[in-house]
Amino acid sequence: MFIDSHCHLDRIDLKPYHNDFDLFVADARRKEISRMLCIGIDLESYSDMLALVEPYPEISVSVGVHPNVTEGREPSVDELLQLATHDKVIAIGETGLDYFHGKGDTEWQFRRFSNHIQVAKTLNKPLIIHTRDAGHDSLDLLRREGADSVGGIIHCFTEDWAYAEKALELGFYISFSGIVTFKNAHAIKEVAQKVPADRFLIETDSPYLAPSPYRGKPNYPTYVRYVAEHIAELRGSTVEEIAELSTGNFHRLFGL
Repeated sequence: MFIDSHCHLDRIDLKPYHNDFDLFVADARRKEISRMLCIGIDLESYSDMLALVEPYPEISVSVGVHPNVTEGREPSVDELLQLATHDKVIAIGETGLDYFHGKGDTEWQFRRFSNHIQVAKTLNKPLIIHTRDAGHDSLDLLRREGADSVGGIIHCFTEDWAYAEKALELGFYISFSGIVTFKNAHAIKEVAQKVPADRFLIETDSPYLAPSPYRGKPNYPTYVRYVAEHIAELRGSTVEEIAELSTGNFHRLFGL
């Protein structure tokens, strides 16, 4: 059985499922997807996202505001605390720093990121970290704010092994998306080979970043198998072992 540790189920293309979310979930079950973590990225769509997935016990959610979101309500600590008490919420984020899209003034990104860390520590829930062109600043803030007390996931990992070691030292897990299957992703493949067996996860980030052989097309949680297959090849393992390890790691991180 597979777990998709990071997906955006309220944004996937349901046309192949006749716009029926229940048909999508049934297909995921048939294809051995045992759990999905649906990630919040803003406050405006959060209620609808939660309502969409609430009937399905195998779908958990996170609550947070993505560093690329510049419109809508700014997440206060109090509001995040209130939203995160829902039984479905097992993580805080996704949050972090993004200098690729968020050029210019970054102080607001630091304040937002810090608020999420405070909420995670208060509720003892892991963080879902997005970082792009801001890797070391992200780790520095996590370290200064004491985020090692809750840990979490560096999602869609795109850094090198030296960076991965620092993230692991902080108690974070490394999550691999479809990018690891791309031919030119040499540094990420090295990390997938070296990361300890008890500290990695797999994800799709669907509907984005579809793995080979679907690169450039809409992504779905059912494609997480291709990520597992490629990591198994890199590690000289089997897809069954990668599925078992990543599932166990997910359960341990979130106390499930």
